[in-house]
Amino acid sequence: MVVVAGVSSDSGPKLVPERPEMNRTKNKAMVNNNHSWNNEAAHQRSKRRLENIISVDDINEKKANKGKELTMQDMYNDINGLEDEEDDSDWEPCSKPPRLLTWFCCNCTMPNLDDVQHCDTCSEHKESGILKHGFLASPFLQDDVNQTELEVKENPEDLLPNSTSEATAIGFDERMLLHFEVELKPHPHPERPDRLRVIAASLATAGIYPGRCYPIGAREITKEELQQVHSHEHIEAVDLTSHTFSSYFTSDTYANEHSACAARLAAGLCADLASSIFSKQVKNGFALVRPPGHHAGVRDSMGFCLHNNAAIAAVAGLVAGAKKVLILDWDVHHGNGTQEIFEQNKSVLYISLHRHEKGSFYPGTGAAIEVGSSGGEGFCVNIPWSSGGVGDKDYLFAFEHVVMPIGETYFQS
Repeated sequence: MVVVAGVSSDSGPKLVPERPEMNRTKNKAMVNNNHSWNNEAAHQRSKRRLENIISVDDINEKKANKGKELTMQDMYNDINGLEDEEDDSDWEPCSKPPRLLTWFCCNCTMPNLDDVQHCDTCSEHKESGILKHGFLASPFLQDDVNQTELEVKENPEDLLPNSTSEATAIGFDERMLLHFEVELKPHPHPERPDRLRVIAASLATAGIYPGRCYPIGAREITKEELQQVHSHEHIEAVDLTSHTFSSYFTSDTYANEHSACAARLAAGLCADLASSIFSKQVKNGFALVRPPGHHAGVRDSMGFCLHNNAAIAAVAGLVAGAKKVLILDWDVHHGNGTQEIFEQNKSVLYISLHRHEKGSFYPGTGAAIEVGSSGGEGFCVNIPWSSGGVGDKDYLFAFEHVVMPIGETYFQS
């Protein structure tokens, strides 16, 4: 994230007290004096503004303090950067600033300005046909790239593995697309059905799914399975949303009447996929699911997440006979829910790479000193980035020097 620091007033200067009524006919000299008084007032206001200019460090500190109170949705909506919430009542702009934000990428869901033709985040074209054709547009292609379809030269049936034990399994269920935010807002929610639609469309067009991969169906997770990671109260709270048209756990974590079912399907699919991999029915797998899960803790739904799919998959692997499970989480946000569930468990090693910024980045957890507790010390590894803009080389370095050595030692011990 790029922070542009400009000139701003820490606290807007107070209005100059309203001067008394003047009798222009009786005291012309007083009128002239008023004119000088106005100039002096304007000069004082300008002087106070110059004295109240804050430095880049002050802006960053203010933004950090503000970030602690923001939700993920707040940060997503705050695309214009730092806003000055203090009083600046003596300054009136000539006109309202133009609305530059006009489109949201249908591939990665991120906002873009109207003069941008390709998404700044993923390079998908502004008029992308990805939902119809399933391709990712290159920023170097022509503007009419949305009319182009990705050709599948190979026959998918000829690419199937000889047995399912050599196959990559993919799980998907269209009922998970029924989970969406009912309330219409100027900024569409970043976690919306399009996130799965574009992935499924791309895989289908490339002949990967269905075709080269082994499909597995989704089932609804049982309450007994959910209780291995979540409290009874949490499970009941999610289930209750099926009786409401629209509801919210937090300001950015929504639910509708289909959300509880979607969450159970996502959790059930992840559990079955983990069991299938451990039992060697398939070689590996990819769960194409939503709502996401790593912010969901033992008792709380937050950060777009209802049930913790990764935690449920880990437990399913242990139930299937695995002695050790490693969860590698490289989402930009720390998986505070996953860490909470397993922080005292030696059978599950949790490693997370995430943006942290000394706790000012959502959800504020995941410092390097958080290593587990109550006998689980050392089985929680946090790699917190101190700022945004971390690139591939940083991740490769972290994987080579931290993630892989710890993972290898864990499974060899």
